[in-house]
Amino acid sequence: MIKKVLTIAGSDSSGGAGIQADIKTITMHGMYAMSVITALTAQNTTGVYGVLEADSGFVANQLDCVFSDIRPDSVKIGMVSSAEIIRTIARKLAEHKAENIVLDTVMVSTSGCSLLSDDAVGALITELLPIADIITPNIPEAEVLSGIKLSDRQGLERAARIISGKTKAAILIKGGHMGCDASDYLYSCGAGEWIEGRKINNPNTHGTGCTLSSAIACGLAGGSSVSDSVRAAKDYLTGAIAAGLDLGTGSGPLLHNYILKK
Repeated sequence: MIKKVLTIAGSDSSGGAGIQADIKTITMHGMYAMSVITALTAQNTTGVYGVLEADSGFVANQLDCVFSDIRPDSVKIGMVSSAEIIRTIARKLAEHKAENIVLDTVMVSTSGCSLLSDDAVGALITELLPIADIITPNIPEAEVLSGIKLSDRQGLERAARIISGKTKAAILIKGGHMGCDASDYLYSCGAGEWIEGRKINNPNTHGTGCTLSSAIACGLAGGSSVSDSVRAAKDYLTGAIAAGLDLGTGSGPLLHNYILKK
């Protein structure tokens, strides 16, 4: 039977990130995508120009409808802009005993726009981190979650250990913001490993975090280990960036269906 993956995130009107990137990624992994929309955004490759948040009761309604009919094999959580919605998601996922939860701690868009209110950061830490199986912060997000500044590999390793004290989840800190390479640090069950990656000369990286976390969710849905899921997801993301799609006047989207172009 086909594996089912649920994405809980915001909609990106330009199609490069959020729900749209998640659905493309899940589909390209041969799985069935479902969605719970937390917000509508008016955005493109140059920035976010408006956010219309969903009512928390309607978010709950969407979650009940999905779980009562087509139970997901994994869940990816992306943009959640308010503490109330975060608490609703945590409560409903616990109620439905959701499995294989990937939390992409979306705080700032690729273009630098804030997507998470200050009061929601605390709720994310206390409500969602404890129920996740893996969380995928980038360096700025890991700095918020750990409370330390990160400038080298030793810092990432320390931050992962600090964050792990707040959750049972595996921690994947994405190192792309560090500069010279695109290596990530995975910390799970008290042990860490570096997942090496090459830096691709492509400024179009809109939706990379969404794409990676959704690909990880696909791996977990298919029964792969956390480490194997991360490595496969990183390979997929690298291919989508390396395909060199160039759309828009800002940080453009990835080519999620690059495999079909081969």
